[in-house]
Amino acid sequence: MDLNNIVSQLENTNEEETEKLLLQYNRENSHTFSFDQTEESLRIKLCQGVLSVLGRQVQPSCQKTCLETLRILSRDKRVLGPVATREGMLILGGLARLNPGEQGDENQKNGQEDTQSEEEERVVVEALKCLCNVVYNSPAAQQVCVDVQLAHGLCAILHTARTWHHEVGLFTLRLVFLLSALRPDVRGVFRRELHAVRLLTEVLEFTLDVSWVGPYEAAPPDPQALPMPAEDNERTMEALKALFNLTLSDTGGEEDDHQFRIIAAILRHLLMLKTETEDKTEEAHSHAINLLNNLPVSCLDVLIDVPVQGGLEMYSGKNLDAIQMLIDFMAKRMDKGSNYKEGLTPVLSLLTEGSRHHREIRRFIKAQVLPPLKDVKIRPEIGTTTRNKLVRLMTHVDMGVKQTAAEFLFVLCKESVDNLLKYTGYGNAAGLLVARGLLAGGRGETQYSDDEDSDTEEYKSAKPFINPITGHVEEPMPNPIEEMTEEQKEYEAQKLVNMFDKLSRQNVIRPMGVMPDGTLAPLEETLCDPPDDSGSDSD
Repeated sequence: MDLNNIVSQLENTNEEETEKLLLQYNRENSHTFSFDQTEESLRIKLCQGVLSVLGRQVQPSCQKTCLETLRILSRDKRVLGPVATREGMLILGGLARLNPGEQGDENQKNGQEDTQSEEEERVVVEALKCLCNVVYNSPAAQQVCVDVQLAHGLCAILHTARTWHHEVGLFTLRLVFLLSALRPDVRGVFRRELHAVRLLTEVLEFTLDVSWVGPYEAAPPDPQALPMPAEDNERTMEALKALFNLTLSDTGGEEDDHQFRIIAAILRHLLMLKTETEDKTEEAHSHAINLLNNLPVSCLDVLIDVPVQGGLEMYSGKNLDAIQMLIDFMAKRMDKGSNYKEGLTPVLSLLTEGSRHHREIRRFIKAQVLPPLKDVKIRPEIGTTTRNKLVRLMTHVDMGVKQTAAEFLFVLCKESVDNLLKYTGYGNAAGLLVARGLLAGGRGETQYSDDEDSDTEEYKSAKPFINPITGHVEEPMPNPIEEMTEEQKEYEAQKLVNMFDKLSRQNVIRPMGVMPDGTLAPLEETLCDPPDDSGSDSD
């Protein structure tokens, strides 16, 4: 249908004809995401015309059709001028029942939303979808949201979570996520003024059907229960994403610590749940791990302070089921072999901090990731074990992935350089040691318990023959200079010196040495004698 024809007819038609006209446009463009730039001005006029219709008292079916048209148009950020105004946003906010003071008493009472007709509910959903598109695509609309205090209306809706229909809840949570992601100032309003962290926690608690059996202890899921429904999982992930934004900065305080511990307990419960598909379960666990990284590390004890039935005496009776889920998640993400930056580093960071501050977590993880060495004839980075995969990541091209993997193994080794080199070899660990100023050996700054690591007999017998650079026992190699005369040896040595000298003078390489404090410095500085303080002026 010709867009110019739609715009001209829209100004002079009644409600029924308007609805028919827009329905045809919606059918033809429901899957359109790339628009003709030559018709940009016409689409702007269509936005204005649709908003004009929505500003009048029209039937819910006509409102829904207009909002569907506006949702399609809102995919094009260049035509959002008429919508990203105070008037336009108030119209959408009113239809989504988000404008403060305009929700109506019936929406504040439990069970009353059930009296809405299906068509009225679709109007609310379509308005929320439009708002999500407009807020995402228009900085001007984001500012209007601040001006009209849309966050207050969103939090009023969060209070009614138990009465939500699925899509109303889903797109309300998505709008909270978008606003808190795109506007840091609104993030502060959500957290400090509107107590949205508590509200979103209650949404999670209700959606996941959490039953409390202790202050920070949720009843374990029933093994015979059906997987979490897809709709509940969708709302859960949107709530987790919004909470992630709101907990990016820790304001501290007793109230926050209590709230964070409740969140940690809910996330532990989520880690033990399964959804209808393995991919959706993994996605939900990924969002849970991202949020756990934002919580103070002191709250991670909630993950293990749960009663356990025997079998874990060596870990002080701590329940490490949730930690096992994190280890399994880490293994899955490593096996995918791609997107390590976003997919793997969050769980590595979480396990690193948990191991650094909780002895039981560190010992439990180390038993699986760095078991006592037996076969040292193979290089540490070669093989299919978790250790082999992590050691390979220590030389990954992405600096963030490389540092995170190295730090994780370093903490498992109680930040002991000697222990780290035993499992990885000097070549793989060099990057971390340079960054930490530990090339001369020693330990990191964290204090660890005094439990000793025991070496296997196989490792002890092979230790004298291990190449410290590669971290494995190498096959004896033939000596290339064995049959050379002294003159040939001297010639080859001089040739090598000349090559290094040429590369050094051309600044291709720069010889470095290790200072007494374990840091790298130019070789000439490391070879200098210490200053003579005796006062002698001799040469």
